[in-house]
Amino acid sequence: MHTVHKHTAGATAILPAALLLWLLAWSAAAPAQTRPRANGDLRIMFYNLENFFSPPADSLNPQKEFSESSPRRWTWNRFTKKTNDIFKVIVAVGGATPPDLIGVCEVENRFVLNRIIYETPLAKFPYGVVHHDSPDSRGIDVGLIYNKETFELISSKFIEVAIPSERTTREVLLAKGVVNELDTLHVIVCHLPSKYGGAVSSEGGRMAAADTIRRIAGAILAASPNANLIAMGDFNDTPDSRCVSEGLGASPNLGGSAPDSLYNLALPLHNAGMGSIKFQGKWELIDLFFVSGNLLNKNSPIYCLPTDYYIFSAPFLLEPDETHTGSKPRRTYNGFRYAGGISDHLPAVLDVKKGF
Repeated sequence: MHTVHKHTAGATAILPAALLLWLLAWSAAAPAQTRPRANGDLRIMFYNLENFFSPPADSLNPQKEFSESSPRRWTWNRFTKKTNDIFKVIVAVGGATPPDLIGVCEVENRFVLNRIIYETPLAKFPYGVVHHDSPDSRGIDVGLIYNKETFELISSKFIEVAIPSERTTREVLLAKGVVNELDTLHVIVCHLPSKYGGAVSSEGGRMAAADTIRRIAGAILAASPNANLIAMGDFNDTPDSRCVSEGLGASPNLGGSAPDSLYNLALPLHNAGMGSIKFQGKWELIDLFFVSGNLLNKNSPIYCLPTDYYIFSAPFLLEPDETHTGSKPRRTYNGFRYAGGISDHLPAVLDVKKGF
C-alpha cells in the first residue's frame, strides 16, 4: 500500500514554473474541450492507444504486427513521436493538472506505459502503473496509470475472460484505492473482444467479457451495496447493445440511483449522435463509462453527474474524412501506411466530484 500524502491540493504546487507554464500553454490547444474542475475533484480518462507496441521484435510473439522488422516498420522514431503525442493528449485532457486516473488499452507491455510516465514531462508527477501481461492472442493488454497523491492504491488484480473462441483475449483489471482521503473507489478497466469476423459471430466473446465484469461488480456490490465503482473501457459495442443491457446488466435509468446497480452513463451521448470512433463514415460510441448507484448520489463523499462523462474531441486529434464527410480521428496507421496520428479512438473522460 502506498502512503497517503497530505498535500493533495494538486501536483502543480510542486512543479517548476517553466514546466507549469508549458503545460498550461499546451492544454490551451483545446480550450473548448478541456473542462475546468474544482480542487479535490478527480478526473478519470480512458484511452485506446491503438497498437502501442515497443519497436523490438519479440521472439515469444513471432506474429507481432508492429516492430522494426515488421512490414509496418514501427521504428523508434515513430514510437517516440507517439509516446510524446500521447503525453500531449493527457495534458490537454487534464488542463493545468493531468488526469488522476488513466485507463488504457491496446498496450503491449509495461515498458510502453513506463515510457509515457517516466520519459515525458509527466515524470514530474507522482504517477504509478498497474499492468499485467495478458494472454491476449495479439499481445495487447489493459493498464491503469494513477496519481499516487490523489488515488492511494490499496490492491489490484487481473481476472481472466473465457470466450467461446480459439483466440484468447485480454484480462479485466480491477483496482481499489482511496480518493483524496475521502472514500474508497473500485475501478475496472477492460477491452472487450472486437467484431473481427462479424458482429454477430463475435458477439459471444463480448457477452462473455461483459458477464465477467458483471460478476466482478456484483460481488463488490453484494458485499457493500454502497460501494463506489467505475467500469471503463473499450466495449467494442455501443451503449444500446445487448452486450451492455443484458451482458453487463447496466441500467439506462440515470434518474434512479439504486446503490447496488450499474448505470450506463454513455447512452445520452449515444442518442445525441456522439462517438469515440468513426466506422464507415458513422460515429460510434464504444469507449464507455459505467458507475454504481452510490456515485450518482450527491450526498456521498464523492459523486458524479451523468453530464460529467464526455468525449474529448479536440481538433488536433482529428483530420478531414476524405472518403465520407466531416472529420475522423487521426490514427497511427491506415492499413500498412504510416499516418503519423495517435489513435483511431478519442479519449473518454469522467469527472468525479468532491461531495463534502
